[in-house]
Amino acid sequence: MLDSQIHLNLLLKEKLHCNFQRIGGGRMKADNKSKIWKNWAGNVQFSPLAVVYPSNIDEVVEAVQSAVHAKKRIRVIGSGHSFTAVTATDELLVSLDRLSGVEAVDHGTGTVEVWAGTKLDELGKSLYKQGYAQENLGDSNVQSVGGAISTGTHGTGAHFGSISTQVVEITAVTAVGEIIKCSNKKKQDIFKAMQVSLGLLGIIVKVKIKVIPKINYIYESNKQSLTEVMENLDVFVNTNRHFAFSIFPYSNDIQVKTMNITDDLASSLYVHRWKTAIRERVILYLLSECCRMFPFLTKWISRLSAKMIPSTRITGPAHRIFTTPRKVKFTEMEYTIPAQCMQDAILEINKAIRKHKFAVHFPIECRYVKKDDIWLSPAYQRNSGYIAVRMYKGMKSEEYFKEVELIVKKYEGRPHWGKMHNMTFEDLKLLYPKLEEFLALRKQLDPNGIFVNPYLAGILNI
Repeated sequence: MLDSQIHLNLLLKEKLHCNFQRIGGGRMKADNKSKIWKNWAGNVQFSPLAVVYPSNIDEVVEAVQSAVHAKKRIRVIGSGHSFTAVTATDELLVSLDRLSGVEAVDHGTGTVEVWAGTKLDELGKSLYKQGYAQENLGDSNVQSVGGAISTGTHGTGAHFGSISTQVVEITAVTAVGEIIKCSNKKKQDIFKAMQVSLGLLGIIVKVKIKVIPKINYIYESNKQSLTEVMENLDVFVNTNRHFAFSIFPYSNDIQVKTMNITDDLASSLYVHRWKTAIRERVILYLLSECCRMFPFLTKWISRLSAKMIPSTRITGPAHRIFTTPRKVKFTEMEYTIPAQCMQDAILEINKAIRKHKFAVHFPIECRYVKKDDIWLSPAYQRNSGYIAVRMYKGMKSEEYFKEVELIVKKYEGRPHWGKMHNMTFEDLKLLYPKLEEFLALRKQLDPNGIFVNPYLAGILNI
């Protein structure tokens, strides 16, 4: 065992450039003195034995083989944007930051090969230069490609699936150091499990994704009444390419956001970005600090925030329009329910907030995702409405999140894998029809559990 440990340390430090440093993208960072790693929100902390930054697939293979030899487990880190301990480990941590960029573009099939460590922001800019875009994106672009698909990251639009549905082929390194490729045509079961795999089936090193020709969108944001939007929810969903809305606790004013294709030229985003930065970095931060120090102010501040909802109309390409900078930190829980249940669930959550007088001022974000056939996708075989509840960092969220969780459970709510939740293995088995099949495949591909960490072992009964 001692020889194995020496072998691991020498290999990782000398050949694979093992070090403790800030991960690219700035979302997951390490304290060099204490070697404690923290996620973006700061609610997850861990101290890995070693951190390795492979520069090519062969070095990923070597990292896996040496970990197996030393009987150590491995987790892969992206940008640390998950709110759970899905990547946490006290053994070997692998960052794919050096496996980044677009590898190849196939103009005939409209697909691109991308290294898994590529950040979504970088990918969007690169695709745009080559005349392409992703068909849908989330409201954050700091995640790595591998991390985004592994946890089921999504955007909004009733006719669009999560980012995982854009993937048509995956290249991964298995627990024995074998390099495999899977797709709908080759190793289909592995592919369907790998599209949202939580890092349990192998290290995804490269993906091929389908893209669309670059287009301009018109983004509109405005304030409307909760009653009016709820009464016309189907119209909003079906008449817009991308539609989302945000509920402000204790207010009847909500923010409606739509994105549709336009022939208009891209507008200058300088003023918009400046205003957004002021609202996010200054106003929201100050109001949030007031709520943290004086929780009794949350009701008033939430109503004030709703009154300040901006009327915005801008045009631009996907990678510049879809995303919103997040500078004020929070914790988050997100569940998906059947799309047709969105109105009932939202009204019930809104009523519960007032009844229990929860000290919350962050809006509730509501989005839509098309059903898919990915085994662990929260949108598996059902068109879905996603409900995300947030709490400012440093404020108590437990009772609020627990109450919302009780409500969405009534609608067979499935948790987002990268967000906080309290689901047990027995709960998850009922919600994810393919879960046991996924776990059987995991055991086949990784019988010794080198890709398992304590958090996943707990919620999935591994």
